[in-house]
Amino acid sequence: MNAWSDKSKQFFTVLLKILIVSGAFYLIYKKLNADPHLSWNAFQISLQKLTHPLVILALIAFTVANRFMEILKWQNLGSTLRPLSLADSTKQVFAALTAGVFTPNGIGEYAGKAFYFAKNEARQVVFLNLICNGIQMVYTIIFGTLGLFILGNTLWGMGILVTIGILFLFFFSIQKIKINGYSFELLWTKTKAIPKEIHYKNNLLGLARYLIFSHQYYFLFCIFEVHLPYATAMGAIAAVYFLASSLPSFQFLDFAVKGSVALFFFGKLSVNDWTVVFISTLMWLMNVVLPVLLGSYYILIFKPQWASSSASE
Repeated sequence: MNAWSDKSKQFFTVLLKILIVSGAFYLIYKKLNADPHLSWNAFQISLQKLTHPLVILALIAFTVANRFMEILKWQNLGSTLRPLSLADSTKQVFAALTAGVFTPNGIGEYAGKAFYFAKNEARQVVFLNLICNGIQMVYTIIFGTLGLFILGNTLWGMGILVTIGILFLFFFSIQKIKINGYSFELLWTKTKAIPKEIHYKNNLLGLARYLIFSHQYYFLFCIFEVHLPYATAMGAIAAVYFLASSLPSFQFLDFAVKGSVALFFFGKLSVNDWTVVFISTLMWLMNVVLPVLLGSYYILIFKPQWASSSASE
């Protein structure tokens, strides 16, 4: 019975891998072919502007640096549980990204990383991943709010600040209320228990990652000869990322969400609609699709701990 149970688990694991990878590829393919704004002929014509070797090299460098910052962030936080090599952190980050590509707001990413740890560490992994992703949201809110003020959307900016203040007071008032054994007070205590040098490094890497992908966006606008003042362009980019991140979505719909928000802000700045859509698509291809392709490999070769322990027995 146990042997059959182990075989069933192994079959389920293989099937789950295939479903995840197939689903990721299908959703990417469907998104690329279903967008009414995307014309492959126009795509190829616009792509000619990106054929210069130095431009290609710069875009690759931005993409690699973006994910490398995330890998270093997870290595930094994951090391509080056990020593985590750069190679281990790399496969966990990419596999988790692929696992979360078709779940709401990338929720599957949390489970994707937890599978690489012992069952009794799962909750701590989820908590650390929350810290890892949380710093990016903090920077997105800070720069996004600043971007709205730069663009002259003072009312929106003030509204966000007021909303944040109200939420802060709300969470402070209910900090001791427990839900499934957890409370905001407990989460804050657990957060403070992490060494300060870990938090400092996480904050620094999070800031570096935000500056990298936002300037990758800006670099593409420069390549397509969009002439906007630096502060205005970066303010619009920050506002796009902030509002798009605030909307519930799936990773595979990411460029549609960011594209539509970008059309709103850059349209007001008289930027060509096709240029905005194309750049949003290219950012999605480089920062989501390519990592998902690599993550698919890590999912296919993944061996859960219980499988290795069963084989040794």
